[in-house]
Parts: sequence; structure tokens; C-alpha cells
Amino acid sequence: MTRLNLQVLAVTMLLTFALIATASLLVAREYQAQSAKHDAQLLANNLAPMLVFEDVSAAQLELTAFARRGGVLEVQVSRLDHSTFAHWLDVGQTDHHLERAPADLAGTSAVVEMHLSSLDVWVPIHLKGELIGSLTVHESLKSLQHTVLRMVGVAAVFIGLAILIAGRLLRWVQKRALAPIVELSRLAENIATSQDFSQRAQIHGADEVGRLSERFNQMLKRVEISQTELNQRLQREQIAGQQFEQLAHQDSLTKLPNRLYFQSALQRHIAHSCQNAVLMALMFIDLDSFKLVNDRHGHDAGDAVLCEVAARMSRVLRSGDVLCRLGGDEFGLILPVVPDEAAAEQLALRLIAAIREPMVLGGHLMPIGATVGLAFCPTDEVEASQLLSAADVAMYAAKRAGKNTFRRANHAASS
Repeated sequence: MTRLNLQVLAVTMLLTFALIATASLLVAREYQAQSAKHDAQLLANNLAPMLVFEDVSAAQLELTAFARRGGVLEVQVSRLDHSTFAHWLDVGQTDHHLERAPADLAGTSAVVEMHLSSLDVWVPIHLKGELIGSLTVHESLKSLQHTVLRMVGVAAVFIGLAILIAGRLLRWVQKRALAPIVELSRLAENIATSQDFSQRAQIHGADEVGRLSERFNQMLKRVEISQTELNQRLQREQIAGQQFEQLAHQDSLTKLPNRLYFQSALQRHIAHSCQNAVLMALMFIDLDSFKLVNDRHGHDAGDAVLCEVAARMSRVLRSGDVLCRLGGDEFGLILPVVPDEAAAEQLALRLIAAIREPMVLGGHLMPIGATVGLAFCPTDEVEASQLLSAADVAMYAAKRAGKNTFRRANHAASS
């Protein structure tokens, strides 16, 4: 009976140890991956100006400094055409292990690929919301594995000692120690299943089982702290990513969506128009006499005019209409659904009238007007670039007609 109980005890402790060691290894690998991802993103932000200005020497110094963090085997900075801009290879490495960045990297913050003894991180390099290159980091996990192995070895020694002592004193401690061990085993299985590392083992006394429970609780505490830090970092990165995405699609002056957002929105609404056979309208809006305002009153006045124009047009539009600033004094307006062409034409007239209302800024009357080019999908075009080009041609036809008016795309050539 004693031998059987000892075998059960040994199996239970080894199973507990294996579950905790496995969970610790998985958590540690995930923590290492997130840490490498975060550090690579910071490095990418630092490298962006160097990549734009082709400062290879500064970039090489930055890569060398980054490699001092330990475990880095290879780092490479690539341009948009996949040519190498800067590269660092550990002196102990003779072969290149880096692969080309994923094709869809531009739409993500970073990509992490885990291997058995290493990991690869691909990070896009942006500057002011524009993709200018990519960063690839090849990092070793051997240090992490050695740390886990050392922890496993120490834990194995403790387990061996506990089994030896339990075997000699089992007759005396059976009734007192068996119940806490079973409880500890159940707790380990529960933690491995629920991944709730906030649970703790109850310490019944200062004997071997009690010390084992203390070590177990210490290990759980370390894992819980690591998990909490990892979750907090993930939350911060998620918030930062959401803020970055919002800034990347917003015009900093007028707070309207920018050209990048306009292009994706136009593709999306054209697809909806064609699939559901609904009429969609696109307006290309160009301000009249805006250069005159800049020349006479300065760029600050010009910025104020753009903000006021954006506000006036927004008040005229429906909640589902999409108004974007394309750059300079040009705006794009997407009307996802219109009942007929006449409704869009009436809206164009209301926009022109709203902009032409007297605008006094800084005590000066601003001679601002608007010229509008109007095109329809699927009536005129069904491709985004062609529809935008048709609206642009119609806008220039309206300019030739005397400005402060609008023209239809299919009438632009003859106007």
C-alpha cells in the first residue's frame, strides 16, 4: 500500500509539474513574442526618417544598438521595392534566415511568426501614414528555452526530494499529507484548464506538502504577474493601433476623412451600387479663388477658409454621405444612394450656395466659391479611377463655364 501510494504521489507531482512547466513555457514564449513585436515597432518608428533620407550609416548604428538587447540574430530594413536598405547579422551567424515580408503587411501593424527555437517579426515602416518600407527581425529563443530548462531542473530536484522524503515518512504522513496533495493536483488541473493563475493552493502546515504548496503559489504568482503585464501591453498596443488607424484616415486640418479613406470608401460604395443596382453619385469639388485668399491673407487664413468650407458643406449633407478632403482645396463627396440624378444636382447647387454665402474671417471678406464635377455609378462609370476621372473632367468643364456652378460627366465634353 505504501509503495502504491508513493507511486500515485510521484505520478501526481510529475503531472502537476509538467502542466505548470508547459503553461509557463507557453506564456513565456508568448510574452517574448509580444516583447519582440513591441521593440520592433519602436525600432521601425526610429528608422522611418533614416529610410526617407537614405541615411544608411545612421540606420546601421540604430540596428547595432537594437541588437544589444540580446537574442537578436539578424535585422534587415527593406525599401518598398524589397531592396535592402540596412542589414545587421550576428557574428555567429553565417547564413541569412530572413524571408521576404508578407504581401499584406501594409494593412497590419506587425506580423510575428514563431518557430521552435526562433521567431521572425515583420513590421511595416510608416512615415506620416505612408508606407515607406519594412523591418524584419530574426530573434533566437534559445535563452528563453535555457531559462525554462533551468527552472525545470530546479523544480525536478525539489520534486525528487519531496518524493524521497514522502517515501520514508509515508506511513506517518499518509493521512495528513495525502489529502493536501490531491487538493494540489486538482488545483493544478483546474488552472491548466481555466488558465486562471490567480488561484492559490491552501497551505495546511509547514511540512513538505506545505513547502511544495508555497513553491507552487510562488510559481503561480510569477505566471500571473507575467500574464497581467502581457494583457496590459496588448491593451495598450490595441489602443495605440486604433488611434494610429484613425489618424491615418483623417485630415489633420479639417478633421474630415482624407484621400486614403476616400479611395477605400469609393471602391466599397461602387461595389455596393453595382451589386444592388442602386444609383450612386460622386462629386469632385474645387474651391474658386482659394489661391487669391492665400496670396492676400496668408496660409493661416487659407486654413481657416478650408475649415469653414468643410463645416458648411457638412451641414448641408445627409448623415450617410461621405465628404473627404483630397488635398489642397479639393474635396470629394460620395453619395452612396440617391433617388435620381436630379436629387444629386440639387445637392450640388445647395453646396455651391452654402460656400458662396459671405465669409468674413479676421475682418476680411473671403471671395470663396466652389465648382463641382458630378458623375454617377453605374450610369457613367463602374470603376473607381474612371468615375473619379469623369467627375474631374466635369469639374474642369464647369470651370470653363464660368465657375461657381456644376457640370454632369456625360455633358462635360460638350460644355
